[in-house]
Amino acid sequence: MKAIIPAAGHGTRFSPYTKLVPKELLPIGSRPAIDLIVREAAEAGADEIVIVTSREKPLIERWFEIEPPPAKVRFVHQEEQRGLGHAVLQARLDDTALVLLGDALVSGGNASKAMAELSAANGGASVIGLEEVPSEKVSRYGIVKLDGTRIVDMVEKPKVEEAPSRLAVAGRYLLDPAIFGYLADQGAGVGGEIQLTDAIRRMLAEKPVLGYVYPGRRHDIGNPAGYFKALEAFNGIRKD
Repeated sequence: MKAIIPAAGHGTRFSPYTKLVPKELLPIGSRPAIDLIVREAAEAGADEIVIVTSREKPLIERWFEIEPPPAKVRFVHQEEQRGLGHAVLQARLDDTALVLLGDALVSGGNASKAMAELSAANGGASVIGLEEVPSEKVSRYGIVKLDGTRIVDMVEKPKVEEAPSRLAVAGRYLLDPAIFGYLADQGAGVGGEIQLTDAIRRMLAEKPVLGYVYPGRRHDIGNPAGYFKALEAFNGIRKD
């Protein structure tokens, strides 16, 4: 298993701070958020971690020169912003891909490790991390329809009345390597971007994809409110 951390976004919700410092380097205790995400991936069993970044974010690469990571880390650049699916495709792998969003921290245990264990117990099936969201927020996320633990449909940012549930895709994915073939010919979706959700939806017809509902919480550190909640959640947990 290898990991991909998309981290090329502009961080506009945290501007003007992010004009100088990438949001992925916001401190959680004495370490930047992306360091914690890399550690989560390594603890889950990833033997190589690909960070998809941009040429405008050299400080991310500099951090891992200063502080050696617990697993092999390499960088690829996303030259243009064309959506999450496009970002993941830049790290095209021939192995199972654990995708951890660079601006999402999950409290309450190692979500990626739990997903890897669920996959191993189900013949290597893909697993998507999920959280239940209020009805008024379903239009912000990819929303899934479950049959037991198996995902049978996914919709990117649906209208409330068209959403199949209130279970939202939430920052962690463990994907069969076949996903890269789907992404390679995936057309633009919502917002004119290449959506990872759309590619996964196509894969559902041929590959099992399970849903894992976090026992903890996902924290979006890409905006000040989410970042402050992450600080509260991780206070006393990350002391190194």
